Amino acid sequence: MPGITHWQNPNFFAFFPANSSYPSVIAEMLTAALGQQGMIWETSPAAAELEERVMEWLKQMCGLPEQWTGVIQDTASASTLAALLTAREKATAFNVNEEGFGLLGKLRIYCSAETHSSIEKAVKIAGFGRKNLVKIPVDQNFAMQPKALREAIESDLKAGYNPCCVIATIGTTGSTAVDPVKEIGEICRANEIWLHIDAAFAGTAFVLPEMRHFASGLELADSYVFNPHKWMFTNFDCSAYFVRDPEMLIRTFEILPEYLKTRTRGQVNDYRDWGVALGRRFRALKLWFVIRNFGVEGIHEKVRHHLKLAQWFANEINNSDEFELLAPVPFSLVCFRFKPDAITDETSLNELNEKLLQQLNSSGKIYLTHTKLNGKYTLRMVVAQTYVEFRHVEKAWELIKEVSGTI
Repeated sequence: MPGITHWQNPNFFAFFPANSSYPSVIAEMLTAALGQQGMIWETSPAAAELEERVMEWLKQMCGLPEQWTGVIQDTASASTLAALLTAREKATAFNVNEEGFGLLGKLRIYCSAETHSSIEKAVKIAGFGRKNLVKIPVDQNFAMQPKALREAIESDLKAGYNPCCVIATIGTTGSTAVDPVKEIGEICRANEIWLHIDAAFAGTAFVLPEMRHFASGLELADSYVFNPHKWMFTNFDCSAYFVRDPEMLIRTFEILPEYLKTRTRGQVNDYRDWGVALGRRFRALKLWFVIRNFGVEGIHEKVRHHLKLAQWFANEINNSDEFELLAPVPFSLVCFRFKPDAITDETSLNELNEKLLQQLNSSGKIYLTHTKLNGKYTLRMVVAQTYVEFRHVEKAWELIKEVSGTI
């Protein structure tokens, strides 16, 4: 279709996926037809009850801490903003909500240099100020260094700052690096700092028991987000946000004008108090349809298939004399570049790979994106489309080799 980038095509290997599936599409049609407004329980009891139940299922499916409570947000950006606002209120005894920042001192937020740009945006929106976002150095695998985090917090405390929140990532956008959550969590506990975990893409992998070692230390987190609309075959938008203490979240956001008072207040979940928006779509319906249709085992099968395809592609890169991997492959993203023996200059290699990416995408046959890792122009290939098969990945690899031989 002219003018459209086909995100659902199995040859789409760019960014991270915004997956779909036919049960999810059917649910979206029903959602539109019903036109439910799920702002409070009474405006659509079924929507509120189903959301509560589906989030419990999701928690069990992914082996998340039992004490967590979940709610559906629209995107990980909204979930992160909710986490930062709650952390802000906890750090100031809810005084910012009442009086503004005033003389409360400078609150500091910490993340790695590889953290998603939505963190910086949320820091600005929440009023912390970009200068109070401290980016912690990463190690050779692009994961946050706990020692550097500890030193930054200690330095800020001595300088009179108030450490407010640390954001760790499981599956960074650039390379799907995994921050050491347990070590970071212990630092946060020792300093009474809110810990938010961003697993927007990679969190779906935790449906597989064999992948949960990447989640070691999750029980130390105060909030956590992953997006079923990325890798769990659910139409955009559907972001699963979990919190240790839902009362902190509710207290941050609740406002009770007369026209929203109901007799069921306090007996049920009024999800308008669980995030920024008052109005809420019936997002739980499509997640329910996906879980019921695929089944847990069906989701396992799909995710394992994607992981296997990514490992096959990574092995092909490793076995090639003219390509190299630029990052570990813990999930289904492969970071690589074209590196012929005749070219050793990094600037020339960057230009060469940029040209390769442009020619691949101009072909209309596949779509990749790039990042820069340690200054190296890096091609990103994400193997996670709902209906991607081995033949698509194999064909993409043949095209990459073919085009690289012509530039």
